[in-house]
Parts: sequence; structure tokens; C-alpha cells
Amino acid sequence: MKKLFAALALAAVVAPVWAATQTVTLSVPGMTCPTCPIIVKKAISRIEGVDKVDVTFEPREAVVTFDDAKTSVHELIKATGDAGFPSSVKQ
Repeated sequence: MKKLFAALALAAVVAPVWAATQTVTLSVPGMTCPTCPIIVKKAISRIEGVDKVDVTFEPREAVVTFDDAKTSVHELIKATGDAGFPSSVKQ
């Protein structure tokens, strides 16, 4: 019984934590020309863990699918801001 308990305890400790894929929509109101979405998309795409990025000029938003074990919404918002396009989570 002790061996079984020890094996289960070890499995619980070394078992991988499964990350969840999340999708978030960011509002990027500062995009004022058709070239802006290209810049925003490149900035977000460079982040490790981002799987997919769709940026549209109208309605000025970015839809991002990412691995939450590798990045966060905060990092996505920081990337757009660093590229000159402040963003926020769309409600």
C-alpha cells in the first residue's frame, strides 16, 4: 500500500500541467490607416506562445489565440503598446 501511495504521489508531482489555449479580442483604437494592422500583427506574432493573430482595420481589433502557459494577455497588450498602438481587452 505504501508503494502505491508513493507512486501516486510521485505521479502527481511530475505530471505535466496542461496549458489552455485561450482566445482574446483586443481593441486597438489607434489604428488609423490600412498599414497599421500589419504592424500590430507583427508585434503580436513575435510573442512566444501566440498561435494565431487576426487584425482588422475595421472594427480596429486584434483576435489572438495563444498558449496561456507561455504568454499572457498582459504581454499581448504590452506588445501592441510597444509598437505604438495601445490596446485593451474588448468587452
